[in-house]
Amino acid sequence: MHALRPEDPESLGGHRLLARLGSGGMGTVYLARAADGTPVALKVIRAEYAADPAFRARFRREVQLAAGLKGPWTVPVTAADTEAAAPWLAGAFVPGPSVAEAVALLGALPLRTVAVLGARLAHALAEVHAAGLVHRDVKPGNILLALDGPRLIDFGIARGAGAAVLTAPDAVVGTPGYLAPEQTRTGGGEPAPPGDLFALGCVLAYAATGRRPFGTGDPGAVLYRTVHEEPDLAGLDARVPPELAGAIAGCLAKEPARRPTAAGLRAICEAAGGAGGEDWLPPEVLRLVADRSARALDPPPRPAPAPAEVSTTEPTTVGALPRPTRRRALTIGGSVLAVAASGATAALWPVLRDRGGQGTDRPVPTRTIALQADLSGSTRDIGTAQERGARIAIAGHNARKDVPFRLALTVRDDRGEAGRADAVARSLVANPAVCAVIGPSSVAAVRAAAGRYTEASMPFLLVSPDPDEVGLGLADARTLAALRASSSVRVGPVISYLTWVADSRRTAVVEDTAAGAAARSLSRDLKEAPPNSDSSGTVSVHPQPADRDAFTAVVREALETRPQAVVFAGTSAVRAAACARALAAAGFKGTCTGFEPAMRPEFLKAAGSAAEGWVFEAPYTEPQSAGTKAARAFTAAYREKYGTAPARWSAEAHDAVGLIAAALVAFGSRTSVVPGDVAERIFRSSYAGVAKPLRFAQDGTHALRMESSAFLYRVQKGAFRYLGRFDQVK
Repeated sequence: MHALRPEDPESLGGHRLLARLGSGGMGTVYLARAADGTPVALKVIRAEYAADPAFRARFRREVQLAAGLKGPWTVPVTAADTEAAAPWLAGAFVPGPSVAEAVALLGALPLRTVAVLGARLAHALAEVHAAGLVHRDVKPGNILLALDGPRLIDFGIARGAGAAVLTAPDAVVGTPGYLAPEQTRTGGGEPAPPGDLFALGCVLAYAATGRRPFGTGDPGAVLYRTVHEEPDLAGLDARVPPELAGAIAGCLAKEPARRPTAAGLRAICEAAGGAGGEDWLPPEVLRLVADRSARALDPPPRPAPAPAEVSTTEPTTVGALPRPTRRRALTIGGSVLAVAASGATAALWPVLRDRGGQGTDRPVPTRTIALQADLSGSTRDIGTAQERGARIAIAGHNARKDVPFRLALTVRDDRGEAGRADAVARSLVANPAVCAVIGPSSVAAVRAAAGRYTEASMPFLLVSPDPDEVGLGLADARTLAALRASSSVRVGPVISYLTWVADSRRTAVVEDTAAGAAARSLSRDLKEAPPNSDSSGTVSVHPQPADRDAFTAVVREALETRPQAVVFAGTSAVRAAACARALAAAGFKGTCTGFEPAMRPEFLKAAGSAAEGWVFEAPYTEPQSAGTKAARAFTAAYREKYGTAPARWSAEAHDAVGLIAAALVAFGSRTSVVPGDVAERIFRSSYAGVAKPLRFAQDGTHALRMESSAFLYRVQKGAFRYLGRFDQVK
């Protein structure tokens, strides 16, 4: 959805135009509102085509054909003017994505979705054929996904029996890959219903497997494969029941007479789960429908005329953005222990109140932030927490009066998978409304999407992924903002605790070699900067073989050094628990510490009473225990909305929205902003967050100043209890 341009009319045929939905070679489609307030999609034909009598006749026929269809799974024409200088027609607005968009985003669709899709499109085609018509262009891009079922659109090249031919006699009409073999050759005969069934079979195969049955590439090559080769239906049997797989394959028969009828295909699809339309769309598509429905209610405003004076906001080009090294871009710029705490920055909301109030007659623009996260994969708990935290921040911003802009959130689920993450990133950078992205939430997704965002100068803020673990050549990620401490500084909070709280002069490290380089790095850092190093503190390292599950021997060796504290240098919760049990069995009464990767429920369960008293560092906070006014307010809002205490990483996502909003304040009520400019402002902004203050170094490194980057937890009564910021724990 794009803002109207200055040359766009205010209204057409009693419809007030609201936004642009798309523009192509033939014309432009607008989001409009009818006189009764109903939203419609209004298509206007370009003047050069309207001047062609043959084209105008074709458009007139499209209106007549579409107006005669009243079934539930086609889009009815609500108004039209085929004789205007710029002819137009209006139809019901469907806020859902097309099948093409859904498959590009999600890959293969669930069986339930495919079955309902087949049943209801077969129903639509039965109506079309009963009216004596043939659609001739059934394809994924012409099928929209609504909450109650699909909609078949675009009857621009439909034909009826005996209709005049309005195309050149040697033209092939249709879309390669969905065009029936008999229609791929000139002189192939009159279009007939079996051709639509062939196209629908291609659509269902594409929806069920994520692949086009006749491949992609050069249109001529696709047409050749359609005529001479069998379709690629690999994996179809594994995705749908045998009866449905057989029906889809039957639709793709070379001979028209061997294809099922629309009524026959509908019956098979309904038997496979396509009867009834409740809960037929996957959650990711439901979010798209909800997002587009919301945007239709709050479309982007038409740009105001450019002011005569020169803007005081300094424009930023992509080339002007600093290009930090990978080390500088992904780490926090020095040891956590060496950073002195500074005063908290001013809160965002008073700033907004001060800068708002420009007069109630001025339209307030909407800035769209996107959240890309794993919402249905293996780390969906983290992604869901981030979505919830972001939504609370958006609601809090929009509830305030006199803000210079409103915020909107669009959410995309990449399941934590590289392929889906790349598709999501492509869709978000192509969306002109999106000015910044929060996420992705998994390392694999970040690696896949980072290049897309960097190339488009789109700022993207990482909330939970470890910047060091992401790696993979992000040296040129000029718009990446990592909002958490990297694993390279993980030892800092532990050293601080062992120095100032435990006062350990002799520390033993149990290095779990099963953790590989991560364990070696932790041991090395502790050895190089031991607790109480200014008072002759010492560290001894004791490797635990990766192929041994029992820690009795390595613990006995470590305790021979008479340590006051033992550090488990590893990432496995189960192996950390084995170490805890061995220490308890040996009677060790000193301080035991570990690191966040092992801070999991499995540790508590496997260690039992031996876990009591263990201290862990973590890069996330627990706002319900933080005690600050902002944390209490966030916790109350989270509990009210979701019925539970804030989940891990929810507060950090809330703060990511706050940081972006703080950056957007610089643009005031300007109609639109450029993502590259937003990126620069983010790195020059600060925000006193619920989890921690966010502020970047101003040395060109884009490194986040982590005055409060890490937190400590202690096991108490069988649970991880929040102690607070590492530099404030006593």
